[in-house]
Amino acid sequence: MNTALILIIGIPLVEIYLFIKVGSQIGALNTILLILVTAIVGIWYARYEGFNTLRSGMSQIVKNELPLYEIVSGAAIAFAALLLILPGFATDIIGILLVFPITRKIILSRYSKKYSSKKEDNKKNFIDGEYEDIEDKDGK
Repeated sequence: MNTALILIIGIPLVEIYLFIKVGSQIGALNTILLILVTAIVGIWYARYEGFNTLRSGMSQIVKNELPLYEIVSGAAIAFAALLLILPGFATDIIGILLVFPITRKIILSRYSKKYSSKKEDNKKNFIDGEYEDIEDKDGK
């Protein structure tokens, strides 16, 4: 089965289940307030971390270095902000994990190792070559 289809069906089911469980423990109004508070605080903190990442990226550019980690980190923070906007507890937990720098670094390093080994395999298949521009002697 397609992974996207599983996520589209599975995430709302998990969120509904968590809404019911948490709502039965703390009440419906408190559950709604908790969702709103996590969204507001999460977005505020994602904005703060986004500016820190932007500042760090600018300092890398000033040093004439490519800010690769800052670019990937900024994308992860944007994704975390999206997850925090979506109502739900499971998406909020994943979003919060991506917003905090310590957990974001752990998550990103885990996936970068996974994809860097594939990238090294692609380098082995690289073919180096030379070319020569051939023109007619008449200038055509």
